[in-house]
Amino acid sequence: MPTWRYSITELDPDRTAKASGRDLRISFKHAVEICREIRGKKLEDAIRFLEEVIAKKRPVPFRIYHGKVAHHRGTQGWPAARYPVKAAKEILKILNNARANAEYKGLDTSRLWIIHAVAHKGSKLKRYVPRAFGRATPFFEQLTHIEIVLEER
Repeated sequence: MPTWRYSITELDPDRTAKASGRDLRISFKHAVEICREIRGKKLEDAIRFLEEVIAKKRPVPFRIYHGKVAHHRGTQGWPAARYPVKAAKEILKILNNARANAEYKGLDTSRLWIIHAVAHKGSKLKRYVPRAFGRATPFFEQLTHIEIVLEER
C-alpha cells in the first residue's frame, strides 16, 4: 500500500484538519470545477452548496472545462454550468470526513474554512473493447485524488 502525501505543506497542526479521497471513480474535470467552487468558503456553506448540487437546485459553474456546456440560471454571471451529482456526493463524503477529523482534534466546527481543495489525476484503468476485423478500441477510466484541508479561524 503506498503512502500518500498532501500537496500542501507548512500547515499549523493545531488549527487545521485534513482529509483526502484516493482513486475515486469520478470525473476529474467535474472534481476540478467543484473544488475550485468550494475553496475559500466556510464549511457549512460548502456542504449546503454540495447538497443543493446533488438535489439539482444549484449548478456548478464550469469555468475551465466549459466547451459545449449548456447555460444555466443561478451561477452569478457565469452561464456555463452543470450538475455533477456523482462527484458532488464523493466530495461531500470527504468534507464530512474532514469535519470529523476536526472534531476529533478539538476544533470548533462552526469556525472552519476550506483553505485547500484540489483534485489530482490518479492512475488509469486500461481496458479495451473488441471491434470488427480483429481490432480493439481503448476504453480507459481516469481515477481522481481529492485533498481537502480545513482551518479554524
